[in-house]
Amino acid sequence: MQKENGRLSRLRQSLIRLKEEVSRLLPVFLARDPLVPGSVYELRRKCGKPACGCAEKELHSSWALSWSEEGRTRLRSIPPGRRVELRLLTRRYQQFRTARARLVKIHEEMIQTLNQMEVLRRKKP
Repeated sequence: MQKENGRLSRLRQSLIRLKEEVSRLLPVFLARDPLVPGSVYELRRKCGKPACGCAEKELHSSWALSWSEEGRTRLRSIPPGRRVELRLLTRRYQQFRTARARLVKIHEEMIQTLNQMEVLRRKKP
């Protein structure tokens, strides 16, 4: 009985810890800031003209937003003035998705913990 009480106590503590972790994730979900799915990155390439400097030295560069839509990768060129803004918006999206994935794991852990608690608390007829 003493062993079961100790295990039950540890399970309760684990459940409380998981609840506190959910509380720490809530601000990410409750924020009203806009999100943009995808990633911002620099494209570097050669243009193909033999006389161009990119043939041997510096490649041409531009910034792009990449995202997945219906199973395909989409790409959109970013004007120079929007790069910083879109980086922030995509970073928020990635934080949201990371927090969401963690929330799913926490709920799975909570259910396992509750199942174990139920088994320990069951009274035999």
